[in-house]
Amino acid sequence: MRPRRIVVISDFQDGSWSGEDLPSPRSFETLWSSGSRGSPPLSIPDTNDVVVDGGYIERLPLAALKDGLVDCAEIWTHWRGGDPPPEWRSGNPSLVRRSFRMNGPEAPFASNDMLGHIEAFGAPDILCVWGLGVSEEIMLACRDSFKIYNSIDAPALRVPFEVSRHFDLVITGAEWQSEVVRARHPDMRTVVMPIGPEFASEMTFRPLNLPKIYDVIYVAAAQPYKRHDMLFEALGKLPRSLRTLCVFGYGELVPELRRHAHALGINVDFIEPPGIPFDDVNRLMNQSRIGVVCGVDDGAPAILTEYMLAGIPVLANSALRCGLQYIMPETGRMASEQDFHDGIRDLLGLADGMKPRETVLENWTWQHSISRLRDLMNDR
Repeated sequence: MRPRRIVVISDFQDGSWSGEDLPSPRSFETLWSSGSRGSPPLSIPDTNDVVVDGGYIERLPLAALKDGLVDCAEIWTHWRGGDPPPEWRSGNPSLVRRSFRMNGPEAPFASNDMLGHIEAFGAPDILCVWGLGVSEEIMLACRDSFKIYNSIDAPALRVPFEVSRHFDLVITGAEWQSEVVRARHPDMRTVVMPIGPEFASEMTFRPLNLPKIYDVIYVAAAQPYKRHDMLFEALGKLPRSLRTLCVFGYGELVPELRRHAHALGINVDFIEPPGIPFDDVNRLMNQSRIGVVCGVDDGAPAILTEYMLAGIPVLANSALRCGLQYIMPETGRMASEQDFHDGIRDLLGLADGMKPRETVLENWTWQHSISRLRDLMNDR
């Protein structure tokens, strides 16, 4: 029997262009059907053993697996050139990861390889497309799937009309994004349920009762839109005794940010790319008094509720375009760029009396969100 399957297609790319001619979808179908290109989708023997953890890409498909919506979960990414790696399981053994050869660099991404896999094994029951999206040919090949889109970043739709019209549901990070979607597709169903903060894992991020050695922690890519400059300027207006930690998973701005912090004379430690495991991130959060989110054009960053589940409140930029709904009296505060230093000072004074973890557990862990998603699918 064909497994009930959820597939999440990320817009992540790897590999390098090789100049090789790309086989046709039919040729790829033959390769997949014969087993020479990779193994077929397989059901998890016992979904009771599934653990919902990891990053924001992993947690929705794992939640669907744990909840019983499906019995097979895969994450698909894109590969430039020939010889993509075979399927693999990294981190969570319940998730299969596959890389598919891209036809070219243009988004939304086309892939004869992906089309061949769908022809060989059928379309998934639930297809989730994140970010820059896939070609209309892939959407048409999955016409019978329940198709979900989430931009991940602040633009509500990062795919063209001919692709977005095929979705059954668009997940957004704020009501203004839902309005943008309905302006393009008046009958499109939307739900404000961003996959990062609302499919939170209470097991990945949790209190450890450790001594606090940092006042402020910022876990964010070393990229301009995360606005580390705003944080540093705010710290420059506060006592130099405050200790701050910046944790980078990726990004190119680390040397520049080091120079900026040094020029201001502020007390900032850095953990540079490629980053550290989730357990270590959780430990460092537990050793900090508050977390911050400084960006503006950000798509409801997952770190909002991850900080909170670790037991620390959050100070967010009041101009953040998606995600301010998670800043409540029990979970944190918001402040403008001009007043961010006051926000840091005030929240440090209030932090011990807040209940961020309890609030997330009551509202935004994956158990709540997968129940909402199931209801939306049943209403189709």
